Amino acid sequence: MADPDVDVNRELGVLEAELKRLEAEYNMFFAGRLPRPPWETRTRVDGLVKRLDRMHMSNYGERFRFTTLQTRFARSVDLWDRGLKAREEGRSGPFAQSRPMAEKPQPSKDRVLTIATLSDPMSQMDKVQDLYQSLAEARREAGEEAIPFHKFAELIRTQVGALREKGNDEVAFRVALKDGKVAFTARPLRGAAKSEE
Repeated sequence: MADPDVDVNRELGVLEAELKRLEAEYNMFFAGRLPRPPWETRTRVDGLVKRLDRMHMSNYGERFRFTTLQTRFARSVDLWDRGLKAREEGRSGPFAQSRPMAEKPQPSKDRVLTIATLSDPMSQMDKVQDLYQSLAEARREAGEEAIPFHKFAELIRTQVGALREKGNDEVAFRVALKDGKVAFTARPLRGAAKSEE
């Protein structure tokens, strides 16, 4: 006579594999990759659960494993049914796809992120680094790519040099968000010259 433990373990393994397959098929259905719900797989898993529920399991480990799988199946069925009902009613249900970020989120308001004053960028690299981090974060928030640090540092050096030649000792750099776009400005602290990126 065959060992009943081997049959129960084998059946539990089959149930677990079929349950994983069913979960994957429902995920594909709700993602729009399958045209209809996986009713055949669901019926097969439901039959396995019912058959195992009628079996006698003297081993507590097997009983625990079965109860865990049975509970997982019951909770998943409830979730899938709610998702199907919501879809039929035209509501967003538990499987609602989040909208892709094709639309840029509306900026909450215009704001200044950072203001830094520089007189000699080469000796004030910590300020240049902080200013770069602020600009990179602002560009990410606006959906733009960050510029490489070496190009940014060269821009800062050029701007400070140009404004110093006009008789300005210090230059104030400002990173701001305006109308969802990044504004990076350099303004002399003394004088009226202004330059923008």
